[in-house]
Amino acid sequence: MSSSSLSSVGGAGGSQWQTASAIVARPLPVSGSHILKIDGYSRTKNLVTGKGIKSETFVVGRHRWYIRYFPDGHSPGQAGWISIYLYLVDTAGVDEVNARCKISLLDQDGEPVTSHGLDSQTCFTFSSQSGPWGCAQLITRKDLEESVYLKDDGFSVKCEITVPREIFTEPVSLLVAAPPSDMHRHFGQLLSSGEGSDVTFQVGGETIAAHRCVLAARSSVFMAELFGPMKETTDACVPISDIEAEVFMAMLYFIYTDSLPSIDDAEVVSMAQHLLVAADRYNLERLKLLCVEKLCKHMDASTAATSLALAEQHSCRGLKAICFKFLASPGNILKAVVANDGFEHVRSSCPSVLKELVSKLAP
Repeated sequence: MSSSSLSSVGGAGGSQWQTASAIVARPLPVSGSHILKIDGYSRTKNLVTGKGIKSETFVVGRHRWYIRYFPDGHSPGQAGWISIYLYLVDTAGVDEVNARCKISLLDQDGEPVTSHGLDSQTCFTFSSQSGPWGCAQLITRKDLEESVYLKDDGFSVKCEITVPREIFTEPVSLLVAAPPSDMHRHFGQLLSSGEGSDVTFQVGGETIAAHRCVLAARSSVFMAELFGPMKETTDACVPISDIEAEVFMAMLYFIYTDSLPSIDDAEVVSMAQHLLVAADRYNLERLKLLCVEKLCKHMDASTAATSLALAEQHSCRGLKAICFKFLASPGNILKAVVANDGFEHVRSSCPSVLKELVSKLAP
């Protein structure tokens, strides 16, 4: 595959065109995977044998691929089976692509089921002559319907692809690349300097200056409070209760820069938990997700116990599920009960969550 980039050199009437390309010998294999979820399995069963449904296209190793799901087999010999096949999207200039492939049925934890899948073991050559590669007999429909792998009328399969070392040609740009965006840095400086601020907040004895338009653009709650019918007067500080000044400043830092400030390791869990509450209050969904990510990376018995009630109160289903999974171990839940009062917080603030947890631990 040969391609090149185009650039003009010289003035009008005497332009010279330069092109450039590079031959690249990739030293290491490239791997990637794609998970296909079948949501509404029962409604796909009426498709006849040989009729498949195509997944979204995805990229692994510079090549585009897609999966086709056959709910009643790829060919007459596989009727009654579920078949999964991997296809290479035709690309101009590429005659063939070698790749090692693996297809697996996934359990409810997202782990491959070793008894239901296929591994090519060696590279398979995808070309216009060879066609797709796949697992003709992943699992029978009867076995799937009687298994734990089918839940809420859905199941998932995973396709893993490894493309070995390749030699290919790619274009080389002769233009100077634009530097990465530094808008976040400028907005961060705007917050720290307070220049042009038009609203102040009284938080825990501290006065914090900010900019109405920035806050309103990022938060629907601030939009209502600062520009809606109940907007605060411009000549008074807006009082903020139930949020510490340090947490409020961290939230503002996120609003201005779309990132979290530097946090000491000893304060990560506490700050993430308080920020999660603030993010929910001001409808900052991305900040909530960043806080959940921080808590998951620092999950232990104490964090799980104190985060469980927060997850329930602030509609963080992902965090709740991770806390449940961590506490499902008898050893971990014992540590949570003994080591801290977080479990008491769950008991007092969210008794329904405690009841749900106990039911999951019941033999």
